[in-house]
Amino acid sequence: MASGEVHRTQLAHERTYLAWWRTGLAGIAAGFAVGRVLPEVVGGTNWPYIALGTLLTASGLATMVYGIVHYRELQAALREDREPHIGEGFVLALAAVGIVVGAASVLLVLLAP
Repeated sequence: MASGEVHRTQLAHERTYLAWWRTGLAGIAAGFAVGRVLPEVVGGTNWPYIALGTLLTASGLATMVYGIVHYRELQAALREDREPHIGEGFVLALAAVGIVVGAASVLLVLLAP
C-alpha cells in the first residue's frame, strides 16, 4: 500500500474505533436511564426496567471492548500487510442483543401502565 493509502486507512480505522466507543457510551447512558431513572418516573413494577437497563449497559460495555479489540486487529493487519480477522460472531451476538432489547422495549411500551 502506498503511504497515502496507509494514512487514509489508519484514519478510517480511528473513526470506526471512535464510532464503537460512541455507540458503547450511548448504550451505557441508555441503560442507566432505563434501569435507574425510568423506574422512578413510571412507578409500579421495576424489574423489567432494571433488567432492560442492565442488558443495555452490558451491551454498551461489550461494544466498547469489541471496538478496542477490532481496532487493534485492524492496526496489526495493516502493519503486517494482511487481511484482518473479523469477529463476526461477536457482532452477530451484539445484533441479537439489540433485537432482544428492541423487542423488550416494544413490549414495555405496549404493556406498561
